[in-house]
Amino acid sequence: MSHPHTEPPTPDQVDDLARRAAAGEREAMEQLLAAVRPRALAVCRGVLPHPADAEDACQDALLNVATKVGTWHGRGRFTTWMHTVCVNSARSTYRRLSRQASPVDVASHPRADRPDPRTTSVVAGTRLDLLEAMEVLERDHPQLVQPLLLRDVYELPYDEIATLLDLPLGTVKAQIHTGRRLTRPLLRDLTVEPR
Repeated sequence: MSHPHTEPPTPDQVDDLARRAAAGEREAMEQLLAAVRPRALAVCRGVLPHPADAEDACQDALLNVATKVGTWHGRGRFTTWMHTVCVNSARSTYRRLSRQASPVDVASHPRADRPDPRTTSVVAGTRLDLLEAMEVLERDHPQLVQPLLLRDVYELPYDEIATLLDLPLGTVKAQIHTGRRLTRPLLRDLTVEPR
């Protein structure tokens, strides 16, 4: 028995669902979370290469979307705002997993589902050395991490990043340029030059 294929909602429809969910409509919230889940999982997979880790991060991201939907003020697309929530959730999951990992775990499973960061694309977003570099960059320059990830990993346009972060376009471009300059030496093998 075949099921009719339903088209995913348009960006305008997602924005409308988000506005209604923020206003307290429970059904709109359920529809919104169902609509954005595939995109949220894709964003998390872009940061975390292991499927179970990406799934955990996605669940955290969706919970954050549900509880923080009211902080999206309608500047830019809801999905652009959601990218930031998902990236933050994935990075939080990465930090938590890094803290929980022990040398015994690595020694007993030296090749368990771990991509070689020297041969994994920066653009694919699964470079473990990129995540480590972002952790280092965040210690001294936390304001540079978000614009850099949104541009070089998720390839959002500069103007969308400026809208999302509520910053002037020139500031965003300067932050991305500075972030790239500071991050390059931290990467073991930069195989793709950012645009």
